[in-house]
Amino acid sequence: MLTLVSYSFLQGYWWVIISLLGALLVFLMFVQGGQSMIFSISRDEIYKTMIVNALGPKWEFTFTTLVTFGGAFFASFPLFYASSFGGAYWLWIAILFSFTIQAIAYEYRSKPANVLGKKTFDIFLLVNGIFGPFLIGIAVATFFTGSQFSLDYMNHVKWANNWHGLEALTDARNIALGLAVLFLVRTNGSMYIINSVNDEDLAVKANRKLMINAVVFLVFFLFFLVSIMLSEGFAVDGDGKVTMEKYKYFQNFVQMPAVLVLFLAGIAGVLTGIIMTIFRKSRRGIWYAGPGTILAVFSLFLIAGFNGTAFYPSAYHPESSLTIRNASSSHFTLRTMMYVSFIIPFVFWYIWYAWKAISRKKISKEELDNEPHLY
Repeated sequence: MLTLVSYSFLQGYWWVIISLLGALLVFLMFVQGGQSMIFSISRDEIYKTMIVNALGPKWEFTFTTLVTFGGAFFASFPLFYASSFGGAYWLWIAILFSFTIQAIAYEYRSKPANVLGKKTFDIFLLVNGIFGPFLIGIAVATFFTGSQFSLDYMNHVKWANNWHGLEALTDARNIALGLAVLFLVRTNGSMYIINSVNDEDLAVKANRKLMINAVVFLVFFLFFLVSIMLSEGFAVDGDGKVTMEKYKYFQNFVQMPAVLVLFLAGIAGVLTGIIMTIFRKSRRGIWYAGPGTILAVFSLFLIAGFNGTAFYPSAYHPESSLTIRNASSSHFTLRTMMYVSFIIPFVFWYIWYAWKAISRKKISKEELDNEPHLY
């Protein structure tokens, strides 16, 4: 029966997988959010070490999800990979550089032969914590606002300027989503620190940061959401022709009510986690905000690609815009990959098992003294 699965179903199936991986990545970037506050929560060296060791066991989950997200995107929608990475390469190089120095920092921060000093690697973590989420938010925003590329009949990409992706920083909507992602992961990072560190003083300081980051996140996210709901979107008809349609992304929510319900549920989850942590002093806010983040981001990816929408639009040459129909791999490739994707539930189970094993003990000053491996 699997051999009879239609090409259009497989294309949609893989957009759902990509959307889920992207949503998981944004949630897991609470690691970056915590890193971005390494100097601001406390200047005390012991508190910085506690924060780093609370986040350290989880950074590989984020990095692995980023690599999986990129690999799945490349395999299922290679024309996007060629167009975006082949054209907007300065933006992607900046993202990859920030994650590279993160890996270096966690590996060498506490090594005896660390001649650069812990502060140097703490700065690496700070840079990744700020620029990683911000630039990923910028990149995702171009799924709605468009990029400056064109494709010829052989699908060779041509960029309209010499900025090669950095021009996305000149669009206020892109900046708004970049900052929204940054302050969302800082919000989640604050809640994660409160949940995983057994120290009242540090929990109080993280709670204060949570209040500020949550408000700033909501301001920038609402600005981005309202702006794209009220602006024109890149609609694609049955023949593949791209036209500008008023309120396109708002219409996508209306015409896909299940996605709207998921989105509202996600927003409710994030707000519930924030309110529980700030006003009820709960340590479990991350367990509401985390799934909420996944549902909200997942929904945004769905309205960016489904319902006759170009998921990687070209503001320079709209006819070159990419859709899940014209940018995907062959029917054979997508079907073969689908077989492989059936192991994903087992991978999720292993991640959950490993997560629980790693998180069994909360970080404390006493725990650091007895820990043989420190980040």
